[in-house]
Amino acid sequence: MEGTRLEVLVVDLGSQDGSAQIDHEFPAIVMLRLPHNFGATKAMNIGTRTAKGDLVFYLSPDVEVRPDTVAKLADRLENESDAAAVCPLLVDEDGEPASRVYKLPTAEAFKGEMQPMALDLKAESVNVEYPGRDALLVRKQFVKGMNFFDERYGEFWADADLAMQIRRGAKKIRLYPGIQCVRHADTSPAATEGVLAADRAGGAAAFIGKYYGFMTGLGFRIGAILRALGHLDFKQVIALVSGGKIDGSQAG
Repeated sequence: MEGTRLEVLVVDLGSQDGSAQIDHEFPAIVMLRLPHNFGATKAMNIGTRTAKGDLVFYLSPDVEVRPDTVAKLADRLENESDAAAVCPLLVDEDGEPASRVYKLPTAEAFKGEMQPMALDLKAESVNVEYPGRDALLVRKQFVKGMNFFDERYGEFWADADLAMQIRRGAKKIRLYPGIQCVRHADTSPAATEGVLAADRAGGAAAFIGKYYGFMTGLGFRIGAILRALGHLDFKQVIALVSGGKIDGSQAG
């Protein structure tokens, strides 16, 4: 897109590795420092509300963009009136496809593995349902229209909620195989135990309750509590019962 102007915002969630000082090396960026890890949902809301542009590009710290990536995606989105969001194809360091693109999750899908979508990598563009938030360009007006991201989610599933809202708004998400970004080694923590696992399960219960009915969501939460009890994961049990999530209170 001719004359594209970029505003780079970095939301730092209480990092301890020196990342919070990145603006000393790159003074043109806008650094938004939070004292603790309040979860990805709050970080995306803070970044979105702060951003001045009409388009917002959510980017994982594990993904490397090329110099023209954002301009190419912005050009596609501005010319696709039926699309609310677009994304590149993610590839690994050897150039092999590494995008994690799934069908929109059903209540049953949360009990097992998300169902992946097949991608036609020879096509100019592919309509996808749930590409996650690793590298996603979205119309800010759409996010504002859904009253930003639902903060019942902590670290997980706000991106699934966005995808569902886009579907319900009769809009599309398009992936462009010819526009590629490199996904490096995944540095996100594994949600296997404790509050992080509770955040994932509790967020899934909130999503299910929102779109598939309160009782279905409650049943999922009860099942997650029973599974955590079976593994003697009492931190997860307490967090699930109390509705705990990654929200900054885990700083200690």
